[in-house]
Amino acid sequence: MNFRKIPQLIMDDLIARIPIVQGGMSVGISLSGLASAVAEAGGIGVIGAAGIGADEPDIQTNYSEANIRALQREIRKARRMSDGIIGVNIMMALSNYDELINTAMDEGVDVIFIGTGLLLRLPESIDIEKIRTTRTKFVPIVSNAKGVRIMFTYWEKNYGCIPDAVVVEGPLAGGHLGFHKEDLDKPENQLENIIPGVIEAVIPFRERFGKDIPVIAAGGIYTGEDIYRFLEMGASGVQMATRFVATYECDASIKFKDAYLKCQEDDVVIIQSPVGMPGRALKNEFLMDVSRGMKKPFTCNWKCLRTCNFRESPYCIADALRNAKEGTLERGFAFAGKNAYRVNRLVHVKELIDELVREYEAIANGKPSIS
Repeated sequence: MNFRKIPQLIMDDLIARIPIVQGGMSVGISLSGLASAVAEAGGIGVIGAAGIGADEPDIQTNYSEANIRALQREIRKARRMSDGIIGVNIMMALSNYDELINTAMDEGVDVIFIGTGLLLRLPESIDIEKIRTTRTKFVPIVSNAKGVRIMFTYWEKNYGCIPDAVVVEGPLAGGHLGFHKEDLDKPENQLENIIPGVIEAVIPFRERFGKDIPVIAAGGIYTGEDIYRFLEMGASGVQMATRFVATYECDASIKFKDAYLKCQEDDVVIIQSPVGMPGRALKNEFLMDVSRGMKKPFTCNWKCLRTCNFRESPYCIADALRNAKEGTLERGFAFAGKNAYRVNRLVHVKELIDELVREYEAIANGKPSIS
């Protein structure tokens, strides 16, 4: 019997040796350090664009330019550190998402992942012809087959092109979730039950455009055995974020990583984010204060999120996430996936990816699980 190796992830002319996308974690968690390490190890490394300019000296007075400058810098740093595949995650909820998309294209990133909403009617600031001709791949993050059909149909009708792949994120993911809180535990919304419908939804677009459209599974994927299971279901790759936090190369502070290492299963909770969506995070005193009705005073000099009602919000999520990233968790909190409590040690990115590949190949070749 031939030995089954872990397959590549192919998006047209873009080939990742390892079919793992490192989920984009914003406000400084995944910057050039983590993204370049993942890219160098054969996966797709992703820079989180939301709040990327938080440490710029003029962030309060020159928000837009500060974020563009920081994104440019992190992309260029990642390119210097690796010639692998570098992506950027951009939230549709951001007030300046169009500027960040243009910046990422201008910098020649390999992939732009679009989250927290569907990219449908493009603002005039984004050149449609540039999207049609750019080498940069566009990959929406969706939570069901309906979202795929809506976005792909709209692009086909209005732009004459379609996205290059799709990430399907289930309800076990960290951060903002594309489900109502009461729907998170419904069987029909679990990732293994969403994937088949999404694969079916892209078939007619594959046929009409004569191109493959990889479906990438995300949310709660933790081991190589998990990767094997979803690839056997027809996914072309997986997206993982939580496991990459506990790596030396992750751009967050050691105190942020320690929150993952020390958390227990019941510390991983669902919150209602000022973005207007439920989110999964690690319970701490900050979030307990908020749940008790306490407000954390802040000044909003720039409405960074289109969906945020900052006048009524009990705290500024950008400030809270930045504080957590820097290790000041008493003034913020950490987003985390459902399996964060399983993280028990810091490793290097290459060590983690090698471990996942070994686990995948052991299962693929009929050996007992080593996870």
